Amino acid sequence: MENLGFKAMIVSEAGDRRFVRAIGEKRIEDLPAGEVLIRVHYSSINYKDALSASGNKGVTRRYPHTPGIDAAGIVAESADASIPADSPVVVTGYDLGMNTSGGFAEYIRVPAAWVVPLPAGLTLRESMICGTAGFTAALACHKLMENGVAPDQGPVLVTGATGGVGSIAVAILAKSGYQVTAATTKTNEAAYLQLIGAKEVIPTAEVDDQSGRPMLKPRWAGVVDTVSGNILSTAIKATRYGGTVTCCGNVTSGELHTSIYPFILNGISLLGIDSVNCPTGLRRDIWTKLAGEWKLDHLEAITTELPGLEALDERLGLLLQGKHKGRDIVRIGG
Repeated sequence: MENLGFKAMIVSEAGDRRFVRAIGEKRIEDLPAGEVLIRVHYSSINYKDALSASGNKGVTRRYPHTPGIDAAGIVAESADASIPADSPVVVTGYDLGMNTSGGFAEYIRVPAAWVVPLPAGLTLRESMICGTAGFTAALACHKLMENGVAPDQGPVLVTGATGGVGSIAVAILAKSGYQVTAATTKTNEAAYLQLIGAKEVIPTAEVDDQSGRPMLKPRWAGVVDTVSGNILSTAIKATRYGGTVTCCGNVTSGELHTSIYPFILNGISLLGIDSVNCPTGLRRDIWTKLAGEWKLDHLEAITTELPGLEALDERLGLLLQGKHKGRDIVRIGG
């Protein structure tokens, strides 16, 4: 198959720090080495994809490049007996779409260690509605629960709640019996957030304390923070005794300014969520949960499906501008 041509989004450096996105043709021989060749059926759009597609050298060092940190499809060729040809699989995380040719293409080739067999209970399409965003949200919820945050301990705050990670975190927590407070700058989307399980919807300004106080009145049993910066700092200051805060995004800032008092006086735990290099065993366990007990009841309500690679360009721009909600997936083949 090495001479086979296929369609892909190709981001090229045009000079003067300009980057151009176009749908072009690549060949199988252009793909990096790896044990598993996959015919991609679906991919999804994440913030990291938008950065890579815009020439962000902190995400992707070398261009031309094909972004797409998520892919779901059928194995076309495999040198690993545990991942047979014609089996449905999911690939998220690791280096896919960063410096390895990614899922915005009809084919990817990756190491066998990156590949997760599609769990029973999920279609390829549904796996990409989840994608990295859903996996990250599920991992954050798993860590909260593992660290002792229970539904009867009080409300759990989700910040950036209309985004991909936030939406799925709201839905998983609500499905698991938690009272979820969704914080968002898009308060006009309150009906959407309530549909997927939010008990309360509040403006982000309400969880963006500017007082400078080291601690606030305890409010949250736990927090899934997707934006960081002062909002994360505020969440830490307002978390109840023994509570847990998970951090999985840096949309507003990559810095955190807070005091040690919430940690010392209230015993707060701050847990970082890494979905990129998550160990294989835990990765498969989380995907099994997303296909089973945590399978979302409102998948279609959070999903916008793009008909093909040609529709990606505009959507990537909207994501960078914060003009999206839920999950965007793209149908590529199949």
